Amino acid sequence: MAPVEPAMWPALEDLFGRSGASNGCWCMYWILGADYHRRPRVQNKDQLRSSVMTGPPPGLLALDESGTAVGWCRLTPRRELPWLDSKRDLGQVDDLPVWSLPCFYVRRGFRGQGVMAALIDGAVDYARTAGAPALESYPIDTEAEGATRNIFPGTTSAFTRAGFRVVTRRAPTRPIMRRDLND
Repeated sequence: MAPVEPAMWPALEDLFGRSGASNGCWCMYWILGADYHRRPRVQNKDQLRSSVMTGPPPGLLALDESGTAVGWCRLTPRRELPWLDSKRDLGQVDDLPVWSLPCFYVRRGFRGQGVMAALIDGAVDYARTAGAPALESYPIDTEAEGATRNIFPGTTSAFTRAGFRVVTRRAPTRPIMRRDLND
């Protein structure tokens, strides 16, 4: 696991590929909302690159034994993700200055091999070291009727295995989960 600092940009760029991971998002959804889709993909890429270059690291990379990036997660204080508060189901639970783990991207060929679980564990460690009181996630409950198959936010089962608990559920398929980092 490695925080995405400037030297890691080429690895993140390689992981996301020409299309920018999820349909040109370049992990801008939780910052811009649907507007990420309305502007050129290169603008999303440039915004993420700028974030990496100026710091602090906007997320973590999972690397294989050869050093190739095989997975990514955005990891940042929740206050830096304004789109979350525009979503009725995902609005702030309380005033605790939590960090957020809102999305993942895993390279084809490495999916279903525990990369997301490793990223969650790495995020817990990194956020704890950074002084976050808790880490929050917004996964898809794949067991709930009507759940989307688009699991870029992760799954409730993966977060439950990592010690997260549901703190509220305003929509049947989309709980807000947390892990206290003061334990």
